Amino acid sequence: MTRIVFSAASGDLTVWIRELQALMPDAEVTAFDARAQSGADYAVVWAPPQELFEHERHLRAIFCLGAGVDALLAMPKRPRAVPLVRLGDAGMSVQMAEYVCHAVLRFTREFERYEADMRAGQWQLRKPLLREHFPIGVLGLGVIGARVARALSSFEFAVHGWSRTEHSLEGITCHHGADGLEKLLRATRILVCVLPLTPDTESILCRSNLEKLMPGAYLINVARGAHLVEDDLLALLLEGHLAGACLDVFREEPLPAGHAFWSETRITMTPHIAARTLRANSLAQIAGKIRDHQAGKPIDGIVDPARGY
Repeated sequence: MTRIVFSAASGDLTVWIRELQALMPDAEVTAFDARAQSGADYAVVWAPPQELFEHERHLRAIFCLGAGVDALLAMPKRPRAVPLVRLGDAGMSVQMAEYVCHAVLRFTREFERYEADMRAGQWQLRKPLLREHFPIGVLGLGVIGARVARALSSFEFAVHGWSRTEHSLEGITCHHGADGLEKLLRATRILVCVLPLTPDTESILCRSNLEKLMPGAYLINVARGAHLVEDDLLALLLEGHLAGACLDVFREEPLPAGHAFWSETRITMTPHIAARTLRANSLAQIAGKIRDHQAGKPIDGIVDPARGY
């Protein structure tokens, strides 16, 4: 019998286990317990303890309940010979596109200013801002980034996209490599980060890159907090080169009390909710991949540790 263990840093796994068990009635699905007998074939995890990999030494694959795998790759006890598999879309890309489009339109349509006017009892029209003055750059053109770029393009913004390797997306001006990043930044007033976190992309949202953006630029980070050099963002806001930012991710989560971001009115923040893992979609995908893996069929989403995704 195939054995599957679940492990997550927080939350009740009961429903997750019950629903995966229903999808795979011939398997045994349990929560990880270091006191129980080891021997699981597959692990389904989100921020698992190190002891899982010390205890479960016969894993055939590890499935991550999310699109980002940087934390798992950094775990020293993770068995390097065992495939690490990330979720594909699983309902995340449409959520991310919704979030980013909302942030872009809130900035370009000045909805925050209108809301402040209404609260102050002021009926005040503003001169419309022209979308051609707000070219958008999307860093990362994977499944999620491509969906975000296409959604923004549907509102008739000029959209540029950048990735490590060459991509082609209809209606999107695509760039790649170091030269491509330079071109994208200089052509962008609204910058959206949906990159995976790797040694090459950590701190990519730094002064030397952000100051290349067009004056009055706006930053949206929905990827990982470690992409952003926080002090550089604050300095560029103070200097006026950046008009504002919308941040869903942070280097330390929850964001500590007293952090400078709390008092910076030009920064809009949300608590890492831009795209939530959808249980039914995710479990159906994982069950299908486990069946294919058992049958010796190829599965997608296997992480290349050298690339970080």
